[in-house]
Amino acid sequence: MTTAGFRHEAFLYAGNDDFLAGAMAFLEAPLAAGRPALVMTDAAKVALLQAALGERSTAVDYADMGTVGHNPARIIPTWAAFAEANHGAGPLWGIGEPVWPGRSPAELDECRHHEVLLNLAFSAAALHLLCPYDTAGLDADVVDDVWASHPRVGPATARPAGDGVSADGVVDAASLLAEALPEPPPDAIVAGSGIDDLHGLRHHLRAVAGASGLVAGEIDDLVLAVDEVATNSLRYGGGANEVLSWIDAGAVVCEVRDRGRLTDPLVGRRRPSADQVGGRGLWIANQLCDLVQVRSSDAGTVVRLFKQPALVTAR
Repeated sequence: MTTAGFRHEAFLYAGNDDFLAGAMAFLEAPLAAGRPALVMTDAAKVALLQAALGERSTAVDYADMGTVGHNPARIIPTWAAFAEANHGAGPLWGIGEPVWPGRSPAELDECRHHEVLLNLAFSAAALHLLCPYDTAGLDADVVDDVWASHPRVGPATARPAGDGVSADGVVDAASLLAEALPEPPPDAIVAGSGIDDLHGLRHHLRAVAGASGLVAGEIDDLVLAVDEVATNSLRYGGGANEVLSWIDAGAVVCEVRDRGRLTDPLVGRRRPSADQVGGRGLWIANQLCDLVQVRSSDAGTVVRLFKQPALVTAR
């Protein structure tokens, strides 16, 4: 997991002073060598870091993780774009904080997946990533998850006893697809199934989304995302599917089920090439939805999509 120059380390800190100390120490190497560096954390920490770096802050790129990583599936493409833009510039350095207090259980689950998938996506990249975790604000079980996704955890910290991770410190990315999702609520509505129901599905989703508080553009995004996934499901997922919908904490949730099997753990997290034919549905869904969960096994495939009103998604 750490071959070809890729380094993936979790950094446990408690409060802003700890964060600044760790981030500043990490950035010393790229700043001294003139190497590209990208910091993705919340806007407040970006401002603190820029102030601490002073004139040197202009040598670092920044992004608000609350925007970039609201849907965790968009983070790997951002790192990939950073690597592509700086191809040949030597080792690249990055700080990315995908987990913060207030994340929903479903978001935390996808953040956990994201952290494991980084090891797969960049296994051959000369990229050094530091992932801060605020031990003062996060639940202990969330912090404990870093041991299953990061080959290194610092500052020097003893691995929890019986944590069950592999010898190299991370779980197998391929196993993530087979994990189960929580069952839909009993009042979930079967919104449609089969190719003949796509028009009715779109009509149903517009009605549900409008009643939930989504505005016109948000409704269009959700309908397009579900339509893409449902259409792909019918084409490649065994010829039949089922779509359910419900409301969860203000978000409209849609779930597409079929009998097909996906095998790529990074599905939907790689930007399609300009000449690529097909395979865009889950990428599009991730760009349009606040969260997309994909699970697949011999029992079939489930894609769960979340869309919240804009006022709810503000961090």
